[in-house]
Amino acid sequence: MDKQGIPPATRPADETALDYRSAFEFAPVAVALSRDRRIVDCNLRMLAMFGAQRDDLVGQSFERLYPTRAEFDRTGLRILAELRVAGDGEYSDERVMRRIADGRLFWCHVSGHAFDRAHPHAACIWSFEDISRSRHDCVALTPREREIGALLVEGLTSKLTAKRLGLSPRTVEIYRSRLMRKHGVDTATGLVRKLMDDSQLGAGR
Repeated sequence: MDKQGIPPATRPADETALDYRSAFEFAPVAVALSRDRRIVDCNLRMLAMFGAQRDDLVGQSFERLYPTRAEFDRTGLRILAELRVAGDGEYSDERVMRRIADGRLFWCHVSGHAFDRAHPHAACIWSFEDISRSRHDCVALTPREREIGALLVEGLTSKLTAKRLGLSPRTVEIYRSRLMRKHGVDTATGLVRKLMDDSQLGAGR
C-alpha cells in the first residue's frame, strides 16, 4: 500500500512506479506461476481470459482449467517428458481449456519454462493465448480425439503422435480413421484441412 492506501498494482499508470510487480500484473499476455502444477500467482490478463477471480485460481490446481481430469493427467505426463529432454526447459502446445465463469471450452496456445529442468513441474512460468476466435465448436469429440487431432494439425505423423502420447501407432491410426468418419473426409490431408478450417477440436465436453 502507498500513503493513500492504494495497492501499487491498481494505481493509474502515470502514478505507478515501473516495478516488477506492476510489469507482471499488467503484462499484455496471460501469465501464471506454478509449483507442482498449482497456481501460485497469476496476472490480470489471466483472470480475464478464464473468467475468474484471483481466489478461483491462486492456490488451485491447473486441473480446474482442463475439460477433464484425464486430459490434465496426460498433459502433465507429456510436459514432464518433454521438459526433461529439452535443452532449454521450454515447452509449448495448443490445447483445449475451460473457462471458470461459464465452463465453456476454448482453444489456447500455452508456452512454459521450467526453472529446474531436472524437476520440470517443481516451478514454472506459463503464458496463455486465447486462439478461439478463428475456431468454431461444431462436432463433439472425445478428449483423446482432441489430443490426436491437435497433433495432426501440428503436422505430426501417426508414429510421432503415438510417441508423444505414449500410444501405439496402430491406436493412433484407429483414432485418425474415427476422426475422418466424423468429419466426412476420406484422406488424411482432407482431415487436417477440415480441422484447420473448422477447428472442431474444442467442442467435446
